[in-house]
Amino acid sequence: MDRDLATAAFATSLADFQAVADRVANDAIVTPALPLALPDRKLFLKAECLQPLGSFKIRAAANALAVAPKAELAKGVITASAGNFGQGIALAAKARGLPVHVVVPDTSAKVKIAALQDLGATIETVSFSDWWQVIMTRDAGRPGFFVHPVAELAVIIGNGGIGLEIARQVPDVDTVLVPLGGGGMISGIALALRAAGRVGGRKVRIVACEIESSAPLTAARKAGHPVTVKRGASWIDGIGSTGVLPEMWPLLDQLVDDVVVVSHAQAAQALRILASRAHIVAEGAGAVALAAALHPSFAGQTVVPVISGGNIDVATFARILGGADT
Repeated sequence: MDRDLATAAFATSLADFQAVADRVANDAIVTPALPLALPDRKLFLKAECLQPLGSFKIRAAANALAVAPKAELAKGVITASAGNFGQGIALAAKARGLPVHVVVPDTSAKVKIAALQDLGATIETVSFSDWWQVIMTRDAGRPGFFVHPVAELAVIIGNGGIGLEIARQVPDVDTVLVPLGGGGMISGIALALRAAGRVGGRKVRIVACEIESSAPLTAARKAGHPVTVKRGASWIDGIGSTGVLPEMWPLLDQLVDDVVVVSHAQAAQALRILASRAHIVAEGAGAVALAAALHPSFAGQTVVPVISGGNIDVATFARILGGADT
């Protein structure tokens, strides 16, 4: 599985990613790259939080359903998601008249669960460990067409649309910083930019952003292979798993140039900056990307943090805006 996915992903061409824009035109929008004035670097916020339902996941979800065999989809759609991918699948499926069953962990933000309910999805809440087992095995214990939220070629290619837009919007970009959940977004962005670079000749550094309470890619890079890490408590629910998926490791190992681990205090400060200076509501994962982009090592560069989503519980958002760091 891991070699097959990586082989197929590395064989993608610029045309593969360009085709996504037309395929998901009725589902997703082209998001802006908003400038944020800083004295020592050029910074542009790739505002995926402005997507329908407030998350980049709609791109991948819509692309996955668009290319799936219709006979398989007729059985119904199943996915496992902390919330955002489930919403994307539910919205794309609703537009296509398909029923959806979403397995969610008990750590999911309430706002995301409410959105799934509003979209008509059937929700099954399980412990985080049981949810992660579904992610690992692709077995939700029920019939239907399972769409993996990360390790799916159509998902990765769908996410690549972000990379092509960045290449057009910020042609002098030096570094793109991407919050790391399962790795589907950062892989798609990196592959798309690599494909575009073969045409334009520009090499862009790809940096993964993790939170201090759970940094599985940092641990995997140190060990040279995926390892299990402890998942600590965090108000940031969109990233931070117990390990890198084995089938994603070959991609992440070759595509990611560096990893920045962010503290909760840094993420909270970035959330406040996004709200007060960019007038953007972001969830924790998106704030982590900006926090990483503010690292001193990126001074003098043109950097683009991907603000991946804006689905945050109102109480959590208010607490962080009020000065809390956790």
